[in-house]
Amino acid sequence: MNYMRLKGSLDQPSLDNRLSYNPEIIEFYLSATDMQRTDFIRTRIRELKARGVTVYLHHPSRYQHTFLDIMSTNIELRRFYHESTQQLVQICKEEGAKCVLHAHYVRSENTEVSRERTIALREEIAAILEYGREQIVWEDSTEGLFCYSNPYLIDDLIIPLSLPLNVDVSHTFIAFRGDNHKLREVLERTAPYAVYYHLVDSMGQVHDSLPLGEGLIDWQMVKPFVEGKDYIFEINLVGDHSDCTPMVESAKYFAALS
Repeated sequence: MNYMRLKGSLDQPSLDNRLSYNPEIIEFYLSATDMQRTDFIRTRIRELKARGVTVYLHHPSRYQHTFLDIMSTNIELRRFYHESTQQLVQICKEEGAKCVLHAHYVRSENTEVSRERTIALREEIAAILEYGREQIVWEDSTEGLFCYSNPYLIDDLIIPLSLPLNVDVSHTFIAFRGDNHKLREVLERTAPYAVYYHLVDSMGQVHDSLPLGEGLIDWQMVKPFVEGKDYIFEINLVGDHSDCTPMVESAKYFAALS
């Protein structure tokens, strides 16, 4: 294990940079435009699998400049959400990859948190699971219904659906305003369902996406929960995002933890 688990785009400079570190996992962050070139997505997966690299596809976050929400009242956004998810699930089934999916983002039109709304979200997610349960992992947001500060999320949605999860450690930390004790509780409760993690540091107040060691997350505490499972270092990059050095430095930091 070399701990090199990286995120990037489909673009060649981005991919070349990441492959220079001999990664074990690469997650491709996709755009709505990328969904118009699904054959190219397949080509990228095959290129990486030939090198022994595990591939995750991150579902597009926006369509027509608007953040996606599974419960959106906008018909076009809902259509794109479902159709693009179906496309990615089919690709993952045939090419041996997995897809990271958000139920919603922070800038959601559905901000009310209640048990009734959580159950309504559960029904929406259950419909998506019909496309392919084994191919999708569900990522949490920093607020809203699919956020671990929602007291109903685990008991009324995740457990009943036995939902495969991608736990974003920084999102959870931010959701509880920098509380490592609450973060540990979530890691413990989600452990039976989490198959994938996003590792990124934070000061716990905003979505700052810091390299490991530059924020307040207790990585010594986190490490036992994620070892033996898939994860990437999802650090904010500058410029054209082709240089993933902060992710590489985070991988070295994580590897050095005892």
